[in-house]
Amino acid sequence: MTENETVTPEQEVDLPEQIEVRLAKRERLNELNDAYPVSLPITTTIDAVRAKYPNLEVDVATGETVGLAGRVMFQRNTGKLCFVSLQAGSGERIQAMLSLDKVGEDQLELYKELVDLGDHLFVEGEVITSKRGELSIMATSWKMAAKTIRPLPNLHNDLGEEFRVRHRYIDLIVRDRAREVVQIRAKVMQSLRKTFTEDNFLEVETPMLQTIHGGASARPFKTHSNAFDTELFLRIAPELFLKRAVVGGIDRVYEINRNFRNEGADRTHSPEFAMLEAYQAYGDYNSIADLTQKLIQNAAQDVFGTQLVELEDGSINDLSGEWPRISMFESLSEAAGEEITPETPIEKLKKIAEKVEIEIDHPLHGKYVEELWEHFVKEGLEKPTFVIDFPEDTSPLTRGHRSMRGVAEKWDLYIKGYEQATGYSELVDPVIQRARFVEQVTLAAAGDPEAMKLDEDFLKALEFGMPPSGGLGMGIDRLLMSLTGLGIRETIMFPLVK
Repeated sequence: MTENETVTPEQEVDLPEQIEVRLAKRERLNELNDAYPVSLPITTTIDAVRAKYPNLEVDVATGETVGLAGRVMFQRNTGKLCFVSLQAGSGERIQAMLSLDKVGEDQLELYKELVDLGDHLFVEGEVITSKRGELSIMATSWKMAAKTIRPLPNLHNDLGEEFRVRHRYIDLIVRDRAREVVQIRAKVMQSLRKTFTEDNFLEVETPMLQTIHGGASARPFKTHSNAFDTELFLRIAPELFLKRAVVGGIDRVYEINRNFRNEGADRTHSPEFAMLEAYQAYGDYNSIADLTQKLIQNAAQDVFGTQLVELEDGSINDLSGEWPRISMFESLSEAAGEEITPETPIEKLKKIAEKVEIEIDHPLHGKYVEELWEHFVKEGLEKPTFVIDFPEDTSPLTRGHRSMRGVAEKWDLYIKGYEQATGYSELVDPVIQRARFVEQVTLAAAGDPEAMKLDEDFLKALEFGMPPSGGLGMGIDRLLMSLTGLGIRETIMFPLVK
């Protein structure tokens, strides 16, 4: 195949002719040797060679012979000399040159006959620079490392988000930005763990299959265990198990793992997502806000070397400095032009909602406050902002405010207009927690699909005494959105799609 024999992303069909040609080449390779050898005499990597020889002069021979492999991303055959660009998994490339006098006529003709764009190719030869100054391998031999059966998309076309999401493995091959995002995510995870380690937090793992779902208000995915003959739920949050760990004496604990919520999917929501939760004994929602700011700022600094992060659209997300903390009730009152407090009658809230054409049908006073706040205030929060002191009746796992009735010591962190994280002063009184769970059961009986269930084992754990604590939850995928400006489907390597 030539460089031009590629396909466009729109061709979501089998390519019988091209596939047949490549299958025939596979058979020929197997006759000669092996189209998929189990091992190759590799001595180094493309990245290592480029790092070792960053500034060679034009037309230089180093005298060093290496064996390396990469994916064929470009090739040009000019009779007695063939040029091929090999790409490492990192995206780094190097040129290989196959000449008649170095590999011999038979091997040169077999190369021309059997090697296509997308193949994994091994070459052995001397590290040189070409007459144009390009770092190259002057090959003395080559072997097929892995034969591709399907052609790559045309590298000059925009693959489009839908194609990239559904074919991430292709996206990673052909697009530098896709690989960069994977690398950014890995470095962010390393930074988060480093910050936690420096603050003496211990990482643990808690169950994903649960007999009772809890820790958040969300619809769960259900499944069935044949071994136990019982209904199980994919967890919506690890909270209740991490709090059990605090009861057990692990005073600073965190987990980074998957959560599952049987709800809608859009630019900021995915049914399956990575979640960070952490709990700090003898902390509260103030100290946990400090920790959250430090985690995010450290991640930006560690990954990009700055807290002024350039996003996909070229704008700057300024994560530096101390982040403001604004009251939900006060900011709503100011934006709505009239005072709204925990004592404001629900009928008045309904009238305000009707006036601005917001449909809210819920028995809880706090739901109206939160929906109105989202309408009046949320979109204006471009800079990182902690929105503090939520309605108590919508925060069943949160301690009531130490000085304000009807308010919970809870915050949500907003960055660029969407929620990034949430934090609490945790409710540790088992008597009040039981009463809150009973209220949730009542809501569930009234038809609320997101209401929590009463968890007797968790209540038993609280009865053994949980110290005053602060807790946080932060979506890893949304953190990547804040650091890159990409949508959630681009920050998840393999997102769930229909």
